[in-house]
Amino acid sequence: MNYFNKIFTILLAINLTLMPVFALEFDLSVDEEIRKNYNPSKLELEGLPPLPDVKPNVPNSINNTTKPVNQLPELSPANTSPVVKKIDKSTAIRIKKGTKFKVKSNQAISDALRSGTRLSFTSQKAVTKRYITIPQGTIFKGEVIDAHLPQYSGNGGLIVLSIDSMVVKGKNVGIDAKITKANHKKIFFNNIKGKRQYWKGTKNSLRPGTKFYKKMMKTTSRLADGPVTVILTPFTVIAGVAVYAVNFVGAPLFGVFSKGGRINIPQGSEFEIKLLEDVYL
Repeated sequence: MNYFNKIFTILLAINLTLMPVFALEFDLSVDEEIRKNYNPSKLELEGLPPLPDVKPNVPNSINNTTKPVNQLPELSPANTSPVVKKIDKSTAIRIKKGTKFKVKSNQAISDALRSGTRLSFTSQKAVTKRYITIPQGTIFKGEVIDAHLPQYSGNGGLIVLSIDSMVVKGKNVGIDAKITKANHKKIFFNNIKGKRQYWKGTKNSLRPGTKFYKKMMKTTSRLADGPVTVILTPFTVIAGVAVYAVNFVGAPLFGVFSKGGRINIPQGSEFEIKLLEDVYL
């Protein structure tokens, strides 16, 4: 046996000797004890969080179609009918301009109303024209287009009305009309004016001077009765005349600060409406 064979034999002997030391022996009895005392499947379920409940997104089939949702609110019909403007004049009935209607106001009217305020009137007498009769009780509607309270320099209040529609056979027909009479008084240029009171204010401003002048004249008469006081009469006369003269000269200026009359027309007052343009029905 040579030297190489001796080394191989020694290594083989050592290997066979140490093999029992490196051998592993699995003891399965421990696993059997765990399975008897515990439920491994239950421990796994309790230790892990629950899975989310996700429903599959199944596309809509032909038989399972959804209706579109109407997100717009339902609108109720208007309470008042719109104004009829487009009319075939060749076949329509014409009411000539200049036609007048006697009406009564359905509300009180004053110069305190604001521009844009809507007003209404009710006709008190039927108006018969060719092929048509506008019956009693027809409603006329209008609007305040200008108004102001009494102003300085004696300027009275103002109301300007525009009558723009009337209701005929349930239809709101557009018209162009104006007020020619208000509460039995004629109206010019469609302006309902309060009484101008400049001269009245001027006259009222003369009252203090007139009153002082009369007082001085009475005083002069009493002083003239005495033999001594008579010498004072020129002073009282001069004072009375001077104050009255100043008041008389300044009265027109004082009248500028006076205001005119108010406009207060009660509900149910009579008016007259006149058409400015032809109306076609």
